[in-house]
Amino acid sequence: MRSIWKGSIGFGLVNIPIKLYSAVQTSSLDFDMLDSRDHSRIRYQRVNEQTHKEVPYDKIVKGYKIDEDYVIMEERDFEDAAPEKSREIAIESFVDIEDVNPMFYETSYYTEPDSKNSKAYALLIQALKKSKKAGLARFVLRSTESLCIVHPVENVLVVTRIRFGQQIRSTEDLNVPSDKEVGKKELDMGLTLINQYAEKFDVSKFKDDYNDELLKIIHEKAKGKRPTIKKLKVKKASSDDLYDQLMNSLKTKKGA
Repeated sequence: MRSIWKGSIGFGLVNIPIKLYSAVQTSSLDFDMLDSRDHSRIRYQRVNEQTHKEVPYDKIVKGYKIDEDYVIMEERDFEDAAPEKSREIAIESFVDIEDVNPMFYETSYYTEPDSKNSKAYALLIQALKKSKKAGLARFVLRSTESLCIVHPVENVLVVTRIRFGQQIRSTEDLNVPSDKEVGKKELDMGLTLINQYAEKFDVSKFKDDYNDELLKIIHEKAKGKRPTIKKLKVKKASSDDLYDQLMNSLKTKKGA
């Protein structure tokens, strides 16, 4: 893997030099955009809106518009805005990871100690595991400030970017039912159904089946064939009564 960022993780007076690596990869198929008339690839170009000519990548700069003029920004300007955050993931506090709503999660990065003495790296992992806490920090990546949590995954420190509070929309405009609309009988049956389906989280059981099926169609079409696709059968409830639906769900699970 190739590192995407070099800096350090800091907590208190302890500073841990690290390299950052992307921990996720896309599993979607890579489709090219084509001209339907001759199947030629569509190319996207960076074009000057005045001359209508393509602009070389090394001639492109970033600008912020004020009134009718642009202020041109250089890479050092972004670092100067927060030099310490551009090179350090400074842990500001430690929180219970269970308190972080999943809605805040964005993407994760592996860290690797960038020095021969990795004792502080190992210490932070063990301390986080024992305390069952995660570090809450801010840092700058690709000219953007990010909020993140630092947490251990086995013997690796992981930095997971999370959203700021103002990025989560309010639920005030949603028309949702109140708890009073659910009776005790239905609630007890719902809890029974949840417990019957409960199991330990194991993500390895789940695969991206959609892409596999899509690849089968692609290979069949390459041979000039069209694969037989099973028609979707919508499961309809035998009754409109919520209690009956829950009871039938329990029986279906037991039968399986």
